[in-house]
Amino acid sequence: MSLAASSFKAFRSCTAALSAPRTLARPVAGRCSTRLSRTGARCYSEQKVSEDKSKDDSATSKEGEADPSTELKAKLKAKEDEVVDLTSRLRYLQADFLNLQRNSAREKEQTKDFAISRFAGDLLETVDVLSIAIKSVPIAALKPATHSGASDATPPLPEIPAEALPKSHEAYLNDLHTGVEMTQRLLLSTLFKYHVKPFDPTGDKFDPNLHEALYQAPIPGKEPGTVLECQKIGYKIKDRVLRAAQVGVVQDLS
Repeated sequence: MSLAASSFKAFRSCTAALSAPRTLARPVAGRCSTRLSRTGARCYSEQKVSEDKSKDDSATSKEGEADPSTELKAKLKAKEDEVVDLTSRLRYLQADFLNLQRNSAREKEQTKDFAISRFAGDLLETVDVLSIAIKSVPIAALKPATHSGASDATPPLPEIPAEALPKSHEAYLNDLHTGVEMTQRLLLSTLFKYHVKPFDPTGDKFDPNLHEALYQAPIPGKEPGTVLECQKIGYKIKDRVLRAAQVGVVQDLS
């Protein structure tokens, strides 16, 4: 009995020894599976993070590639605006330069036309004196007298024998008148070359820009404010008044 009992105990101990590693192996296997699952999840998350980073890098690279074109477009637009501004300024400057050229040419022409104003004004007195000399000799005195009707109050001039003169008195007087008249015409033609022209406003409406009123007289039948008489004719250089005409004006009766 003792041998059988001892052998049975030995068998149970052996069976327990054999079954113990199996029970110990199970927790180890569970732990290994848990570690493997965690490692797989970690690997998957790291792979996902890397994919997200790659996507972000690609998007950033795309944005970086798009930025230079946008910047170039902005610079091009700025340059176009600058070209438009400079073109408009150039046109304004060109127009100002053309206006300056026209004004300079007009001023030069006016200076050339009116440079002799003082000279022409001095010659006008000479023309006036010659005109008075011509008017001082009546037309009747240029012809030989048909009768001697001298008054008693005027003493007779001493007679010069006709044989002592190569010409008669009338011939000398005609020569004098002709010479003075030719001188006047020559002076007027010289003034005409420089665009100096006379004007006689007798009968015209009085214009203070062209006429200088010396007196006023009421004349029946004449329109008030008109030029009655011109004592000194006026002169112009082109459209500019060189000397105003000295006139008498009809006065209003009322």
